[in-house]
Amino acid sequence: MGLHGALGPVVTMVGAIVVHLRRKEIQGAVINLVLPVMAAVVAWGRFGPYSF
Repeated sequence: MGLHGALGPVVTMVGAIVVHLRRKEIQGAVINLVLPVMAAVVAWGRFGPYSF
């Protein structure tokens, strides 16, 4: 899958957060913040300098 597969959900969810904030749906933006954080942790854990 590679790094692009791990970063794809991050980019998608950042776009979703932007849409929610523009529509003033704060709760939706907060909920969508969890998924890119988890995907970024996976990307960091697999491809970062201290991969585990």
